[in-house]
Amino acid sequence: MRAGFVGLGKMGMNMVERLIGGRHEVVAYARTAATVKKAEEKGAAGAASLQEITEKLERPRVIWTMVPAGRATEDTLKDLAGMLDEGDILVDGGNSYYKDSMRMAEELRKKKIGFLDVGTSGGIWGLKEGYCMMIGGDKEVFEKIEPLIKTLAPENGYAHVGPAGAGHFVKMVHNGIEYAMLQAYAEGFEIMNAKKDFDLDLHKISGLWNHGSVVRSWLLELAERAFDKEPDLASIQGYVEDSGEGRWTVAEAIELNVPAPNITISLLERFRSRQDESFGAKVIAALRNEFGGHGVKKK
Repeated sequence: MRAGFVGLGKMGMNMVERLIGGRHEVVAYARTAATVKKAEEKGAAGAASLQEITEKLERPRVIWTMVPAGRATEDTLKDLAGMLDEGDILVDGGNSYYKDSMRMAEELRKKKIGFLDVGTSGGIWGLKEGYCMMIGGDKEVFEKIEPLIKTLAPENGYAHVGPAGAGHFVKMVHNGIEYAMLQAYAEGFEIMNAKKDFDLDLHKISGLWNHGSVVRSWLLELAERAFDKEPDLASIQGYVEDSGEGRWTVAEAIELNVPAPNITISLLERFRSRQDESFGAKVIAALRNEFGGHGVKKK
């Protein structure tokens, strides 16, 4: 397939490279010419503007956006919608709030432009391992771009989960669960780090637990990597950001009268990490850097 791609950040650039490796043709655009040039070096056709992307694609056009949630996504989708025609398709692969995606789908439906909200998980490892993709929107629109999805995802790593908004809703809850998992690992490793009597090797233990243990996981593999690099995480500040999905998940739980104490507390612990030094928060910061390339604050 031939598709446009807007947003060439940590995930976006890797997604473009994976698509090109799957023999798709990609027209790529980012705000800076230097970033577009990097995409061209990987085999993409570059575009200097959103308008140029639409001009370089044949109808029906497919344009995938990977830009920050909120105003940036809203403005990009609306700008593109003004340049597209009936039957074209827009894909939002970022972490937009699901209610915004539902509204956007309705606005685009009036213009007869297809829209899919694609919750995307995989971080900086997606280029090699593939991306888990949760797709919301009209099924017939999804089927039109399924070849792109198949290339981006690993085997059994994607699904059409429901109507518009469902993809980003499922990804929102996915990230809420991630918050709680990270917090559980952080607390466990902090307890072991505090037990000085045993001089525990956290790198060895994280590796051990990945062989037959009921708590084994990819996150624990990343913990092993992080502790191998720096056993005491001394250079990492225990300051953990949140990108919004945890807050939205907690708000949704409250609205639905669903008790979600672990996810809620894990979100509040992130707030606390910005006030007090904490080894557990260092663990989370280190793991987020390992799986998503998120920056860490250095002492």
